[in-house]
Amino acid sequence: MSLSTQNPTQTKAWQTLKALFESKSGFHMRNLFLDDEQREEKYTLRCEDMTVNFSKNRISDEVKKGLVSLVEELDLKSGIDQMFKGEPINVTEERAVLHTALRNRSSTPIFVDGVNIMPEIERTLAKMKTFSEEVITGTFRGFTGEKITDVVNIGIGGSDLGPRMVVDALKFYANHLKIHFVSNVDGDHIMEVLKDLNPETTLFLIVSKSFNTQETLSNAETIKRWFLKDATEEDIQHNFVAVSANLEKAASFGIAAKNVFPMWNWVGGRYSLWSAVGLSISLAIGFDKFEELLDGANLMDQHFQEKEYAENIPVMMALVSVWNTNFYQADTEVVVPYSQYLTQFVPFLQQLSMESNGKSVDRAGNPINYQTGAIIWGNTGTNAQHAFMQLVHQGTRFIPVDFIGFHHSLYGNQQHHEMLMANFYAQAEALYLGKSEAEAHLDLKTKGLADKIPTLLPFKVFEGNKPSNSVIFDRLSPKSLGMLIAFYEHKTFVQGFIWNIFSFDQFGVELGKEMAHKSLTKS
Repeated sequence: MSLSTQNPTQTKAWQTLKALFESKSGFHMRNLFLDDEQREEKYTLRCEDMTVNFSKNRISDEVKKGLVSLVEELDLKSGIDQMFKGEPINVTEERAVLHTALRNRSSTPIFVDGVNIMPEIERTLAKMKTFSEEVITGTFRGFTGEKITDVVNIGIGGSDLGPRMVVDALKFYANHLKIHFVSNVDGDHIMEVLKDLNPETTLFLIVSKSFNTQETLSNAETIKRWFLKDATEEDIQHNFVAVSANLEKAASFGIAAKNVFPMWNWVGGRYSLWSAVGLSISLAIGFDKFEELLDGANLMDQHFQEKEYAENIPVMMALVSVWNTNFYQADTEVVVPYSQYLTQFVPFLQQLSMESNGKSVDRAGNPINYQTGAIIWGNTGTNAQHAFMQLVHQGTRFIPVDFIGFHHSLYGNQQHHEMLMANFYAQAEALYLGKSEAEAHLDLKTKGLADKIPTLLPFKVFEGNKPSNSVIFDRLSPKSLGMLIAFYEHKTFVQGFIWNIFSFDQFGVELGKEMAHKSLTKS
C-alpha cells in the first residue's frame, strides 16, 4: 500500500467547500454565536483533561461537515493505519514513520521489514531507566569518582529542540541535575556553557544518528579538547555518552559501547524526543516522569486512531488550519502558550510544522499550485499581548491563533493564575467580538471623551471576526505535555496528508548542509 496522490483541490468536497466559502465569506462570528446558543459546546472536543474549543473560527455547521467530507473522500483512515502499522510512508527516503511505536504502551507487536521492533524499544527504555537512575543517585560517576552534577546535551534540530523544550517545560518536576544544551555551531555559546562547568562532574550526551552531523561533531570535538585539558583519552568513556546509530564512529570518539544508545531510521529527528534522544529529559525529571510523558502521547495516539473525524482533535484542528490556510489565505499561525514554562514550545513547533510541511511538490512529484504549510510564530502569555497582538487585533493580515492554557498553576499562586487566565479568555473573546463603531462611540462618551470622538473613533474600532482555538489542560504535567506534543504531531501529519505532500523528509535542510560543506571545502 501507499498514500494516495490525489490533488485535494480536485475532490468533490473541496469544490463544496469552495462554494461555501464564496457564499459565506462575509459572515461574522458574532452572528454564528447569536444563531446557535449551543455553538461553544458543539465545537468543543475532549480527550481526558484536554479540552479544545474551535468555536471561534469562521466555520458553520455546513463548513464543518464539508471539511469532514474532505478527509473521508481522501481516505485519511488509510493513511493513519499505514503510519501506525509501519508502512514506509516516508516514500522519498524509503522509511517507515514510527515515532508512535516509541510510546506504544501495549504489548502489540509493530513490524518493520518483517521484524517486531517493540522488543528493541523496550530494551532501550530499560537501559535508559537504569542509566538515568544510576546518574541521578550517584552510582554512575565521572572519571575522578565524583558524582555527576551537570549534563550537557550536544545535538541540533530534533536532537536539541525537542529535549530542550521538554526539559524547560517540566522544570517544576526537575531533580538536582543541571541540564545544558549546545546546538548552534557558535564557539562563543559553547564557551559560555563550559565556563562554569567542572569536567569531573559533567556528563556529555552526543546526540547524532549518523555521528557525522557537522554542527554536532564540531561542538563535540571542541568540548572534547576542553575536557582533555584535565583528563585523558581513557577518561572519555566515563563522562561521554552517545545516542547514535553509528557505533563505529562513537567508539572512535572514545565512547564505551555500553554507553551508546540506539537511534533508528524509522524515527525522524523532529519526532525523536520519545526515544533515547530524550535521555536528557529522563535525566532531568527521572525515568518515571519520562514514562508519564510517553503515556500522555500514547493517549493522544489512541484518540487519533479511534475517534470519528468530527470528534477527533488532531483531525479537526488540521481541517480548521486547512480551511484558514487554503480558503482564507492565512500565511501564518500564532501559538500563544499561557505558561512561561512553555517558552521553547514555539521554536519546537516551528521545526515540527515547517520542516514537515514546507513542500511545493506533491506525492506524485508534480508542482503544487495551492498553499501548503504555515509560518508558525508566537510567544508566551501576556508577553505576546505586549508585543505582537496589536497586529493580530487591528492589522490587515488574517492570522489564526492557538491559545494554550491550564486551569491550575503548579505552585498554587491563585491570584496570579486567575489574572493570567483572565487574559487568556479575554484575548480569544476580543479577537472574535471586536468592538463596533457604536460600542467605541459609547465607550469614549462614557470615559468623558465626547469631544474627542470625531478624532479617535476610527482608531478605537476593532473589526473582530478573528479566528482562534483554545487548548486547555487541568495543569502542566509530563502527561499533559505528552498529549499536547502528540496532538501537534498528528495535526501536522493530517495537514500534509490533505495537501498531498510527503511530510517526513527534509531535503531543504540537506541542501543548506551541502552548500556549507562545499564552502568549507573551498576555503
